[in-house]
Amino acid sequence: MAVQVRDFDQREVQNQASTRAISGFFAETDSIVKISSGNSFEDQKMLIVSKRRDIPILIPGLSKMLGGKLQSDVKGVAIIESQP
Repeated sequence: MAVQVRDFDQREVQNQASTRAISGFFAETDSIVKISSGNSFEDQKMLIVSKRRDIPILIPGLSKMLGGKLQSDVKGVAIIESQP
């Protein structure tokens, strides 16, 4: 179950990163990293979208055996499209 939750979250976050990078509409929690090149006309910006959430515990006591809560922590990355 944990792998399925993580995979779902990964697909969702990567989709959000791609969509936001194309549209230019970002969330407050997004990170933007500038990537410099030798030519200022070729500089790029990379968008990083993160998501963290608790994974439901289906087996009582499992979280204690594993040392705490189970969490899904994923990131999606996309290059920001230049706006004309």
